[in-house]
Amino acid sequence: MKKIAIITGAARGIGNGIAYQLATEEYDIAILDVFAQEDVNENIDRVKKAGAEVLYFKGDLSKSDDRIEFVKTVMEQYGRIDVLVNNAGVGPKVRMDILDTTEESFDFVMNINLKGTFFLTQAVANEMIKLKDTMENYKPKIINISSMSAYTSSISRGEYCISKAGVSMVTKLFADKLAAYEINVYEIRPGIIYTPMTEVVRAKYDKLIAEGICPIKRWGYPEDIANVVSAFVSDKFAYSTGEVINVDGGLHIQRL
Repeated sequence: MKKIAIITGAARGIGNGIAYQLATEEYDIAILDVFAQEDVNENIDRVKKAGAEVLYFKGDLSKSDDRIEFVKTVMEQYGRIDVLVNNAGVGPKVRMDILDTTEESFDFVMNINLKGTFFLTQAVANEMIKLKDTMENYKPKIINISSMSAYTSSISRGEYCISKAGVSMVTKLFADKLAAYEINVYEIRPGIIYTPMTEVVRAKYDKLIAEGICPIKRWGYPEDIANVVSAFVSDKFAYSTGEVINVDGGLHIQRL
């Protein structure tokens, strides 16, 4: 039986790049995303052509019923979950200075990026713990996709930064708790990655990259993140948990 990877927000962008990569490594893929499948069929077909069976579940990560039904559907169809990649995330619908940010915007971002991620991880972790008792050579992994915004101030989208800083603590908490069950938890912090989310501010980031905001003077791409996910699921980091890898062209380096 093939291994199963759950990837949230994998209908496009970074998540789709991760899904494609794991499909080439003989994983079947379960996707939770908000888009109607017919609107993202081209991206889903790309993953299928890489060799994966794809379970696509249209749902809202912020809603408890959708999370529960998604995990139930995956377990009923496949009977196992080997990898969880918490990738889904949103920015504020309108960027506002933190002196003007609304509770509505704060709740929208936090409910998806942080609350949804925490409780989906909880649900999947409990399934993984059960499977540890029944499956031989079962080595599940959980990978959180946070952001350089976990440590970088951006006062026009404070709710996003807070949500990603929270995801970093989710990584630590579950790494601590799940180590006893031999379930390793990792975190990837992308930098400036070319996706539909950043495409709308391309000119701004083109200029910043050209001016040297990060030592490696280029955009990052979903495959840059996917390659690190591939390494984390490979068992080559078996004696590491709670580990954070920056995939940001060196942006995290403090320079004079």
